[in-house]
Amino acid sequence: MSLAGCDLFAPPVQRAEGAVALIEVHKASRQMHLVTPEGKPLRRYRVALGNPEGHKIQRGDRRTPEGLYRIDRRNPKSAYHLALGLSYPSVDDIRRARAQGRDPGDNIFIHGAPNGQPRPPGDWTNGCIAVDNAEMEEIWALVPLGCPVRILA
Repeated sequence: MSLAGCDLFAPPVQRAEGAVALIEVHKASRQMHLVTPEGKPLRRYRVALGNPEGHKIQRGDRRTPEGLYRIDRRNPKSAYHLALGLSYPSVDDIRRARAQGRDPGDNIFIHGAPNGQPRPPGDWTNGCIAVDNAEMEEIWALVPLGCPVRILA
């Protein structure tokens, strides 16, 4: 796996002791783990995805990407209860899509349910990673900007 486009050598993220050092998403089992700097699991969540089959190829394919990204923005006014943005697409994602004459898409987030609605059943996102609203509030409080996110098949 190439890490080009993932700013892994950015200045260290300031974290409170015991804070989250990594988010790991396992698409096949629909699990997301928050991991401490010591490599220990801190929290585990059941997630909803978009299309879980394979890596995101282009805008509109509803696939959840795979690879290493970072939390690069926070949106408290999202249409989905709180949203942490992923650094998708990476340089490699853009290169791969353009080589096929495609637009890689963008705006992949970890977020809660649509505002004013309960969390829909099953995989319902357009490629994002979704949790319950109470879980999203907990994730929002624990995860710093710059936190790496590893998404596995």
